[in-house]
Amino acid sequence: MSSHGIFSISLDFELNWGCFESKVLDDSGKLYFNNTRDSIPKVLSLFSDHKIEATWAPVGMLYNNSIAEWHSNIPSQIPTYQHSARSSYEWFNKQKIDAEIEKCLFAPSLIKLIQSTPGMEIGTHTYSHFYCKENGQTMEQFKADLQKAIEIANAQNIEISSLVFPRNQFNADCLTVCAELGINAVRSNPSPWFWDANRPESLLKKIFRTGDSWLPLNTKTVVDIKSIDANSTVMMLPASRLYRPWTKYEWLNKLKMKRIINEMNSAAKKNAYYHLWWHPHNFGYHPNECLQELSLILKHYQYLNKKFGFTSLNMSNTQQYLKTR
Repeated sequence: MSSHGIFSISLDFELNWGCFESKVLDDSGKLYFNNTRDSIPKVLSLFSDHKIEATWAPVGMLYNNSIAEWHSNIPSQIPTYQHSARSSYEWFNKQKIDAEIEKCLFAPSLIKLIQSTPGMEIGTHTYSHFYCKENGQTMEQFKADLQKAIEIANAQNIEISSLVFPRNQFNADCLTVCAELGINAVRSNPSPWFWDANRPESLLKKIFRTGDSWLPLNTKTVVDIKSIDANSTVMMLPASRLYRPWTKYEWLNKLKMKRIINEMNSAAKKNAYYHLWWHPHNFGYHPNECLQELSLILKHYQYLNKKFGFTSLNMSNTQQYLKTR
């Protein structure tokens, strides 16, 4: 089988389930998620136009159509975090949910749109945005959560084989559960210390993660394909770069885009692996500008595809390609 570089994209599809600890669902918050919802069909259109494959990893709660359905789909066990404010169940039960807030929490029509778009894989981001390293949770609770995510997807004829861990938190026990439930690919963390989920979260880590978007703090974003263990039961596909949304500071946008383009160039020339990821809600504040930047990235991918054979593969197809390579 001929060798070529791989361009992989994954999206942590959460809406407010990944933001409820910090996002207030006032008029501004509702607009943020309305913009997010409106941008998703446009992102899918760009992917189709540029022949891009991508993995969308929805939080399982997004599949629900209503409050009543949400209640009927509570797993057999839910997380018992010591810090209860991090539980999506605790948060939900304290809210007064109206029709506008429902749009920030449920998105079955968008999942169906993703499902109907060629090249799109639907993975999972767990059912409840489960934190595998939060004090108080257990592996039995994680397994029940992941089983529910798979079950609710299967009901829509979606087979789940890829997973993105919320906040990139996982360990060997989590991978054992994944293997038991048929997950064969997960996105793993970038290699630098400031992306290491085993280190306590700190302000310094956040500063370095943010600064790395513009400055060369992580020089290992392009991954040698041979370094990925193709024989593992659950294949670890390393993240390379978090796309950070457009900002009003144009010089920062230029630095960010230059980094992404240069890293793509390097991966294409070296027949290496490059994995770009973001959250759809990252487009919530400046959707048009973010879409313009995404269009530039995808146009550059097409150039690299024609010149070097750089190939777009979603996580499942990457796993299958590397397994048979």
